[in-house]
Amino acid sequence: MKIGFIGAGAMAQALAKHALDGGLSVMISNSRGPETLTVAANRLGCETGTAQQAAEFGDVIVIAVPLYSFNKLPKEQLKGKIVLDLLNYFPHRDGYITELNSLRMTTSELVANYLTDSTVVKAFNSITVEDLRRDARPEGAKDRRAIPIASNDQEAKNVVARLIDKLGFDSVDGGKLSDSWRFERFRPAYCVAAPKEKLEGILETTTRDTVVADGYWLHHRFV
Repeated sequence: MKIGFIGAGAMAQALAKHALDGGLSVMISNSRGPETLTVAANRLGCETGTAQQAAEFGDVIVIAVPLYSFNKLPKEQLKGKIVLDLLNYFPHRDGYITELNSLRMTTSELVANYLTDSTVVKAFNSITVEDLRRDARPEGAKDRRAIPIASNDQEAKNVVARLIDKLGFDSVDGGKLSDSWRFERFRPAYCVAAPKEKLEGILETTTRDTVVADGYWLHHRFV
């Protein structure tokens, strides 16, 4: 499997390292051009390209950019691709987005409404970069952490679940994109380290009224 990354920040590089460790092929990209990624690529041992080239390269494309720039993604090159959406909404950074503030839409639905010819899967938005680096474990490990995923396409979820396994984590089916609010910010599953069974329980018991303080995950770790 080939993974293209649009965005090459800390989250993207941590995921890219796990992918390379799992024997996958990786290309990273950013908005400034591949020539700015030489040091990172040499350290990781991966290819570099433009966002368009990364989109064409990957079987799965990871978008790891600020939410405010989602409508600058290369739609044409992402046609027919599985797009792994890591994005979270931070109003102070992304600006006020009525659909998200009113809870009429999830972040992934917003992205999917733009990438109409792609298949969007929400995953890895609910883990900190520090935990992403340190929490990967071999399959079957007792302290293996689970990652919630959501999509309107079951086969795409299956593909991403297999990818997550290669990256060193279990996965939990979080439903459709419209259900992914259960692991967005201010929800108990957001950034909380939990094994599969525990995470399933957290998602099942989360309602619209279940809201937690920012930083909740710092005091709730189950693996």
